[in-house]
Amino acid sequence: MALALYKRALRTCCFCLTATFFLVACSPKWDWRVVQSPQERYTALFPGKPDKIQRRVTYQDQELLQSLEALKMDDDIYSISATQIPVGQSSLLPALMAQLQGIVLARAKAQGGEVIVEDVLYQTAAKQRQASKEYWIQLKSGGTAEQWMRVRWITRVAPDDSIWIYQVSVLHTKAIPSDAKTFLTKEEYSNFFDEFYPE
Repeated sequence: MALALYKRALRTCCFCLTATFFLVACSPKWDWRVVQSPQERYTALFPGKPDKIQRRVTYQDQELLQSLEALKMDDDIYSISATQIPVGQSSLLPALMAQLQGIVLARAKAQGGEVIVEDVLYQTAAKQRQASKEYWIQLKSGGTAEQWMRVRWITRVAPDDSIWIYQVSVLHTKAIPSDAKTFLTKEEYSNFFDEFYPE
């Protein structure tokens, strides 16, 4: 009797372990979903549901709309920021773009980090291919710990002649054991960049 109960318990335990294994194996780590942001005029693919914040900021006496959609997945932070330059204020674009890029690039260079730049093409919602630049940026903290960021800045003119500046980025918050560019072009990162479609 005890032996029969033991065998039944063992079978049940094995079944539960097997079922758990298959559920874990079949449950995707990545829950890719299309995120539409009509106000910011883009569609993106995130590996999960991002959080979104919006605010208005003042830049050179102009009020700008700024939004951020971001998601943390393990050691990575996926984010898209969008900043709108109002109609008739296109003269702000060069200085604002330089400031947005400079904050990231200057920090990397000041700490002895590395910046790799490459010409790339992205696709708009209308299936047009446009030129941009991709940056792989090494960020050091205290000269030892490393973080790597892959980032792309894109500008688009809206039908009402306002201008949108997009910053699409992934921040990997741990040191990378291999070539950073190879690491950050893996499918889970490339999907995020390739499936960002501004209008």
